[in-house]
Amino acid sequence: MLSIGTTVMNVADIQRASVFWRAALGYVPRREYPPDSDFVILVPANGAGAHLALNEGDTPPPEIPHVHLDLYAGDADDQAAEVARLIGLGATRVDWARYDAEADYVVLADPDGNRFCVINTGHS
Repeated sequence: MLSIGTTVMNVADIQRASVFWRAALGYVPRREYPPDSDFVILVPANGAGAHLALNEGDTPPPEIPHVHLDLYAGDADDQAAEVARLIGLGATRVDWARYDAEADYVVLADPDGNRFCVINTGHS
């Protein structure tokens, strides 16, 4: 039986993306990578959880991505704190025209423009 092992994300700047996603998720590199590496795999520092690979690419992310990450926060206060923290790390809030009145998510973009959502898991 197959399972998802790693999500791969294209980025323009491996070092910048690695710094952002390591701080955002508390991840560490799976192994030591040379400074000129065009591929880095990040894993949870505690060893358990999904892996995120960063792959150097020269194609900008689409405005409406085919695939994106959903990052789970706790309640609305936790979600707001995480959004503020991520913006402080270099993320930007996306003016998302597809928000509905009951949206339990906030759309952000990483420093390379890759979109992701921060989900209020306490929302009913």
